[in-house]
Amino acid sequence: MSHSNSRRTIIGALPLLTGVGASARTAGLSAFAGGLASLAGGLSALATTGMSAVQAQSSWPTKPVRLVIPFPAGGATDIIGRTLAARLSMSLGQQVVIENKPGAGGVIGADAVAKSAPDGYSIVLATGSTHSVGPALNPKLPYQADKDFLPIVHVATAPSVMVTGASFPVNHIKEMVDLLKRSPGKYNFGSSGIGTYPHLSAEMFKWRAGGLFVVHIPYRGTGLVITDLVAGQIAFLMDSVVSAQSHIRDGKIKPLAVTGTKRSQSLPQVPTFAEVGIDGMNISNWFGMLGPAGIPAEIAARINREVNAALKAPDVIERLTRAGAEPIGGSPEAFKSVIRSEYENWKALIARAGIKAESGA
Repeated sequence: MSHSNSRRTIIGALPLLTGVGASARTAGLSAFAGGLASLAGGLSALATTGMSAVQAQSSWPTKPVRLVIPFPAGGATDIIGRTLAARLSMSLGQQVVIENKPGAGGVIGADAVAKSAPDGYSIVLATGSTHSVGPALNPKLPYQADKDFLPIVHVATAPSVMVTGASFPVNHIKEMVDLLKRSPGKYNFGSSGIGTYPHLSAEMFKWRAGGLFVVHIPYRGTGLVITDLVAGQIAFLMDSVVSAQSHIRDGKIKPLAVTGTKRSQSLPQVPTFAEVGIDGMNISNWFGMLGPAGIPAEIAARINREVNAALKAPDVIERLTRAGAEPIGGSPEAFKSVIRSEYENWKALIARAGIKAESGA
């Protein structure tokens, strides 16, 4: 309705009040004026709310940011997360606080962020375990990986390494395969939980090595697996190169083979699975930041810019590379494509290999 039509409508309504008493006319006019005042107040409140939301986004962060690590301290995700948190705390002007929230193969920590307020103050450093492998193996997770999160940035990738205890009676991957073939079901392997990358990498090894029968023992984190590995309670672990290195250097465990198409820069003496005749192990775990769905685009873009800048810093590159991880970076769209591609690849491989979420064999 135009302004002139509105004016005619209002004026035309006034004569209707002339046939009534003065008090009634006064009450009618007061009500009319009150309505206009309420409307103006409502519009003003909407404008103020909108401006406040914009100001909140542009001034983010105004308090510490929580970076949830869905695995225990000391693992690959924790090492990568703490490296980035130190740099981001400086560039953002607010502390990026690490919160280790392990359990259920990373599902508990990831789910906590999925259900948090989408305000940019709760971010998860997710992995292939939580958003590609896990969903491909178990469709009944408490979150929908492709709908409940907003991919922000692909941080890094890292190959896996098969390790065994220093006193375990094998020194080569072929010796491990022969031992497991001779005694089906006698030995166990450990992982950081059902549906995690260490679990599925080991299942892939069993399949590619000829259908080995080795029992799966899930733990709450790789640190606990290492304890039993050193004690000889389990035969092997498929661990990230990032978290395995310190234990390898300490002589507690010994590496047998790494995944991927080339040897790890941080473990150049260790052969790839392909080099020792086990094909199909060209797999690497990804690490990346995601927020809950609905996080403001401006805040997500800010985090993406800051992480990309951090990944170009010489000290961050040196730390991640020395740890066995490859810095990646890039756009949210590219990261989303990686998550989806990895999900589809693992889903196909899981179906082909007949791997079950509840399987312990």
